[in-house]
Amino acid sequence: MLSPSSGLSLYERFEQAIMLVVITLIMAVTVAATLHLVVAVWRLLNSPAIDPTDQAVFQTVFGAMFVVIIALEFKRSLLAVLTHNENVVRVRTIVLIALLAIARKFILLDLQATAPMEILALAAAVLSLGIVYWLIREQDARVIARKSASGVETGERTHA
Repeated sequence: MLSPSSGLSLYERFEQAIMLVVITLIMAVTVAATLHLVVAVWRLLNSPAIDPTDQAVFQTVFGAMFVVIIALEFKRSLLAVLTHNENVVRVRTIVLIALLAIARKFILLDLQATAPMEILALAAAVLSLGIVYWLIREQDARVIARKSASGVETGERTHA
């Protein structure tokens, strides 16, 4: 974390305070979701009446797991912004969270009750987000390669 004497403006300190509040809230939601998941799995394992191969049970348990994963990824991205003194949440992380949310939606989807156009729309969204994620990752890799080639990260210049 940054110290108060790190030369931040009043607004930057305000942003950090808001980020800490949001991170704390996400952590609370993550704990609650994890507890809900533990209870659901415990009931599943201890109840002879619940069939773990039942699609509805599978969807519920894995849907709950994705909620925890999405919350953890979101918290990690906000924490990275706060600790690395970045001023924006990286688009790549937002796209990844969106992909996880759509994957969760696919797991929870009842194919018998879902219109084919809805499935097609979700598939198009996954494809589009996948392409965007790949393009951003490629761009980030090029930026890192340029920085390391010019010696920016180490502060040294490379000589040819």
